[in-house]
Amino acid sequence: MQAREAEYELVPVSIDQGLGILVWSPLAGGLLSGKYRRGHKPPEGTRQLANWGEPPVYDQEKLYDIVEVLITIADGRGLSAAQVALAWLIGRPGVSSVIIGARTDAQLQDNLKAADVVLTTEERARLDAVSAPALLYPYWHQASTASDRLSPADVSLLGPHLKG
Repeated sequence: MQAREAEYELVPVSIDQGLGILVWSPLAGGLLSGKYRRGHKPPEGTRQLANWGEPPVYDQEKLYDIVEVLITIADGRGLSAAQVALAWLIGRPGVSSVIIGARTDAQLQDNLKAADVVLTTEERARLDAVSAPALLYPYWHQASTASDRLSPADVSLLGPHLKG
């Protein structure tokens, strides 16, 4: 959700060719776990947003916007932000599975519970909107002029940007 660049080409070609996607680092190195928030000091000993450049954060304010929506949904359902982020990703077109990188038993147990989380259409739409990548050409053109001719592979990227 923090880095959706694969949706420009890799996800559509995977869908088109019937290939499953195995996502590595689905919580973006912990950035989507809820412990990195706007106006809050990160926990002691963490690397993210300090001296660790992977994954790169090109827009820290957008990251914080994503985390706030994750936390709002999580709090409303008695879940963790990590569970919501993982459930969103598991439900994305083409995604077969994710590789979680829990460092503790508690993180592992929390992450595994995401397999049972089913997000509502409204929750998914909120997360899609807050994390949607900017459309590059030709995608913005397709979204505005060819929406009646899109394949499922095209819709995987353009869906949130389509009118109607």
